[in-house]
This record gives sequence, C-alpha cells and structure tokens, in this order.
Amino acid sequence: MINTKIYKSVYNLAEKLMEADKNGNKEAFDSLYAELKSICTDNEKTGKDHPEQWETLADFTENSEDALAGYEKALEKAVAINAKDHMSSIAFSMATLQIELGQTDAAIKNLQDAKVSANKIEDSEFKMEIDKLLESLLAD
Repeated sequence: MINTKIYKSVYNLAEKLMEADKNGNKEAFDSLYAELKSICTDNEKTGKDHPEQWETLADFTENSEDALAGYEKALEKAVAINAKDHMSSIAFSMATLQIELGQTDAAIKNLQDAKVSANKIEDSEFKMEIDKLLESLLAD
C-alpha cells in the first residue's frame, strides 16, 4: 500500500504536470518533473518505495527510451509486491509506447502479461481495452 502522504504528493504533482504541459509551460513542467523524480529517488529502497510513483514518473518522461526504462523499474516494483492492478497498467503503458516505437513483439508480450495481471482486477473496461489492442496487433 502506498503511503497516503506520498500518494497525495504524487497525485498533486501529476495534476500540476498535466496543467503545465497543457499550457506549454516547459519551465514549470521541468521543475515539477524534477520534484517528482526526487520523491521517487528519495523513497527508493525504503519502506515508502512504491510502483505508483515510478509509473507516474514514467508517464511524464518525455524521452521514450527513458520512459520505457522507468516503466520497467515500476513493473519490477509492482511484481515484487504482486500488485496486479499496477502490473497490468504498467505493462499496458509500456506496450502503447512500444507500438509507437515499432517494437511490436515486445508490445504483444507486454499486452499478454497485462491481460494475465488484469485477470484479477475489477476494471472490465480496462480489460476490454487490453484485449482490443492485443487483438489488433495479433491481426496484423
């Protein structure tokens, strides 16, 4: 379970990052991103470390290769605590990025993993989204 204080910080930063991005305020975005990254690195290898903060950091990482590395780290942390919801959402995010990068085989593997992890979660809409994307890749 993610620490409530950290969750609120990460959530607030994510909202501010989206706002800065929407307004094209690169300076604010970079500053907020650095703050989020600092939360992640400060909590790493402590009891406050959680995949959600790393997944959020990856969501806002502009370089695709760096974002994939961030998702990879988040996924390792999710697997370590067997957080099926995070495992499926992280694998799905990785897959969508891999599709953009032309890494179809890796995307298919991540979607298959996301489907297995999502088996244990409630969100049926998300499960359908995974299935639909996976089917479209396998049909090509």
